[in-house]
Amino acid sequence: MGKCDGRCTLLVICSLQLVAALQRQVFDFLGYQWAPILANFLHIMAVILGMFGTVQFRFRYLIFYAVWLVLWVGWNSFIICFYLEVGNLSQDRDFLMTFNTSLHRSWWMEHGPGCLVTPVLDSRMAPDDHHVITVSGCLLDYQYIEVLSSAIQILLALFGFVYACYVSKVFQDDEDSFDFIGGFDSYGYQPPQKSSHLQLQPLYT
Repeated sequence: MGKCDGRCTLLVICSLQLVAALQRQVFDFLGYQWAPILANFLHIMAVILGMFGTVQFRFRYLIFYAVWLVLWVGWNSFIICFYLEVGNLSQDRDFLMTFNTSLHRSWWMEHGPGCLVTPVLDSRMAPDDHHVITVSGCLLDYQYIEVLSSAIQILLALFGFVYACYVSKVFQDDEDSFDFIGGFDSYGYQPPQKSSHLQLQPLYT
């Protein structure tokens, strides 16, 4: 019963991670955020592998999933630091999220709740094929939306890591107990040995 509860809980966590990652992937595509797009793709593959390992009782897949979650927490921690401009990170000069291939920013910058976008005409600040805008009236700035999204990813990853370790340990213990009972060990059933000596008995009539 405990193993079933752990597996079901882990599958629920993986499902939530998959939904959150797909939602994030859509908005990162809309904002041309190539670095998060690549990271989200790898995360989706790892979550699918974790779900497969949970269903098929493959504890090695769960170990890989747990290791990836550690990296995923580190990546989302970096995103939080990036949008909060911790240390030397700056959104004004570091286009890390686009691999420095474009000037695009987060999709939420122009489409956040309550945001009013006003184009600035005849601005000399804009490069070719770009335009300058001003954004005002946002109920929540896009930086905090991205930080909230990363915080949710970290929270789900922590729960997933704990349950992945627990379920993989249960799977490994089940394999060890199966071997101990006699699944593949040398202490299983052995047929009786046939004697090579025949004993003759006299026949009385």
